[in-house]
Amino acid sequence: MNNIAIFASGSGTNAENLIKYFSTEKAARVSLVLTNRADAYVIERAALHSVRCEVFDRNDFYNTDRVAQILRAEEIDFIVLAGFLWLVPEGLINSFKGRMVNIHPALLPSYGGKGMYGQRVHRAVIENGDKKSGITIHYVNEVYDAGDIIFQASCDIDIHDSAESLAAKIHKLEYRYYPEVVKKLIEEL
Repeated sequence: MNNIAIFASGSGTNAENLIKYFSTEKAARVSLVLTNRADAYVIERAALHSVRCEVFDRNDFYNTDRVAQILRAEEIDFIVLAGFLWLVPEGLINSFKGRMVNIHPALLPSYGGKGMYGQRVHRAVIENGDKKSGITIHYVNEVYDAGDIIFQASCDIDIHDSAESLAAKIHKLEYRYYPEVVKKLIEEL
């Protein structure tokens, strides 16, 4: 069985969806959640499902081997970013080449890059008058939202949509497709 680690910075709805999905799968399970925020609600979501959670700080992530040691100790095979807002260090990316993915709440390459996450993305899409938005699942590399695209799904934007209503549409796409795509990638390892 493959062990999945999820990196998250916020409330953890995608993380919890992945934990639930993989709790009944034979190919993999979520065995670890890592977060860079001690107040992130993802910690409580992980605890509800008896998934170990580790909090780390900027120094741990960028200047020490602590995060890599935790991943090795848990025998992690695959990393899923789910609302994780820091750029992943090159050493960690190289250690998990082809085994680290992220989800972005827009159709990349549009609306990607540093600072483009969550409501910021949805507001920009609405303000630009786009007719479609969606999700992009991509491999993680050394540049925000610039890794090779694995999968995209789109939704229509209604003239009456707000950033909030668009976010709800995007969340449905995330919850439906992210676990399926991760499962397929793990099965192909």
